[in-house]
Amino acid sequence: MIEAENVTLHYGGSQILHGVSLSAEPGKVTCVMGNNGVGKTSLMNLLAGRHPRSGGELRLMGERLGRVTAQEMARRGVGYVPQGRAIFPMLSVRENLETGFGCLPRGARRVPDEIFDSFPVLAEMAHRRGGDLSGGQQQQLAIARALVIRPKVLIMDEPTEGIQPNIIAQIGRVIASLRDAGEMAVVLVEQYFDFAWDLGDSFALMERGEVVMQGTPGTLGRDQMHARLANLAA
Repeated sequence: MIEAENVTLHYGGSQILHGVSLSAEPGKVTCVMGNNGVGKTSLMNLLAGRHPRSGGELRLMGERLGRVTAQEMARRGVGYVPQGRAIFPMLSVRENLETGFGCLPRGARRVPDEIFDSFPVLAEMAHRRGGDLSGGQQQQLAIARALVIRPKVLIMDEPTEGIQPNIIAQIGRVIASLRDAGEMAVVLVEQYFDFAWDLGDSFALMERGEVVMQGTPGTLGRDQMHARLANLAA
């Protein structure tokens, strides 16, 4: 479980997050939604240790965290799939996957077979350079690289962005499988409403650095949630 309570975040003199609270539990997908520029990626960077919070509390598996780095969060079991994938184009697929080994004890430094079961194309292209893969294949590689560390929390920022429908469906099946295994908390930032709604166990809708609507599908209602998003986009 990862929990943020009343967190704030600044970039220089600009405040980006204003008292945001969010929790993600094992066996559930927590979806963060909202238009571009409302602070979703900034919140993910904070949760992953890529940018220090200005205030509030961050807890991982019940432990209150001080100032942490991205590397420390990865060692603690937080996997991150950034927006834009951020793979290493000159490294092979296997070498990209092996970049996660630095967060693991020496005896655990291997790529789990389940990753290739989930993304067979990566096994087929293990020796191809990451930059030679299609956008959808690169997204699969970015997700697989995060899974190499056997995360307790998986943060995914816009995994369907610019991806063809068949790969979106495959990514959805992988997320559902990870959720149903019951051991991993998934935090999903997503603009594609139907994809998020089908997977999400809880939702947080952001606007201008704040969570303005939060709850489960049962308490929010599909039409109400969709209408609120449409109004924000208008």
